Amino acid sequence: MEIRLAQPDDALAVAQIHVRAWQVGYRGLLPADYLHGLRAEDRAARYDLGNRDPSRPVTLVAVDGDAICGFATVTPSDTPACGELAALYVSPERWRSGVGLGLVAAARQQLLAFGHREAVLWMLTGNNRAEMFYARDGWVKDGGQRVVTLWGVTVEELRLRHDLGESLSTKDRKSATMSK
Repeated sequence: MEIRLAQPDDALAVAQIHVRAWQVGYRGLLPADYLHGLRAEDRAARYDLGNRDPSRPVTLVAVDGDAICGFATVTPSDTPACGELAALYVSPERWRSGVGLGLVAAARQQLLAFGHREAVLWMLTGNNRAEMFYARDGWVKDGGQRVVTLWGVTVEELRLRHDLGESLSTKDRKSATMSK
């Protein structure tokens, strides 16, 4: 598996993973009709992939052979000097295969490269599978909560935080090496 910066031509593949991960992962957390109605083509048109500007979202993709199997997006957060893991999605067929671990390590490395020493992420309330994944990776709830509208649906989210300075082990640096 290779992790690299997303390119504009990756938009549809990234959107397909994004939609499919929502449809499978948020089943029971969001209305079924809403999830069924999501379309990758609608989402792909909104992406700004290939960007390297640390003041804007930057997306990394995990590629296995010729297929994109997951992605992570990092961006500055509303908290000064803090980065945000804005998205981490893996094709449901590849869950528990190490793709998510590689992407989250690469995302932490990217945030560090942009000068952040701390990161936050917002997670859908009730997403126990994601909560366990992030806890194993060292993310902790910090008490932050919000209600936001994403993709036309209003959701409740919890904030998790990670000290990046203590999290990037030698193993992470090796597994998160990105091809330019």
